[in-house]
Amino acid sequence: MENYIAETIKNLERNNFKPYYAETKEEVVPLIKTLINKGDSLSNGGSETIKECGVFEQILESGDYNFIDRRGLEGEAIRQSYIAAYGCDTYICSSNAVTQRGELYNVDGNSNRVSCIVYGPKQVIIVVGKNKIVPDINAAIERVKSVAAPPNCVRLNCATPCAKTGHCVSLDTQDSYICDGCGTDSRICCNYVVSARQRHKDRIKVIIVNESLGY
Repeated sequence: MENYIAETIKNLERNNFKPYYAETKEEVVPLIKTLINKGDSLSNGGSETIKECGVFEQILESGDYNFIDRRGLEGEAIRQSYIAAYGCDTYICSSNAVTQRGELYNVDGNSNRVSCIVYGPKQVIIVVGKNKIVPDINAAIERVKSVAAPPNCVRLNCATPCAKTGHCVSLDTQDSYICDGCGTDSRICCNYVVSARQRHKDRIKVIIVNESLGY
């Protein structure tokens, strides 16, 4: 394990998160299965990381769990699925960044993911590749604007400037502010959440994988 990963794990634990380490993405599904029970209600946030780890095929779609699946839903149906997710046993997602200080940084458009991270599900399992570890919150902000948001906008077919240029328009100004960004209806950077410490110890579990995963 590299020193910066070990430091991140130590500080996550200090902040009442429950950290886990996986050497490869193939270790993620077996690890998650030790943290959940068959028949549990599960939901998820949009995440390329959990796709790459096989969480959909081997856990969510396996039939062993009550999967609250929002894919393909629209209007009131998708709103109801978001509401149901707040009461689920386990919510599985990734994080836009994890700091070496043991903090989580997440930015959402609809914000169903960040709201579930903050409150609702009995437990949250967050899977992150080592590429998402940054020194501090300032670096996390920079990471979202230059690394995470642009490819996500491309993936989601959002007509934002960053989908074309590869970086947030706010980075073109000298004094960029955390909430600065485009004014389009497709903007995915709407709500910004820093999880600095967990009041409910170990509710949020963070699996750090020693590979580069997702955006």
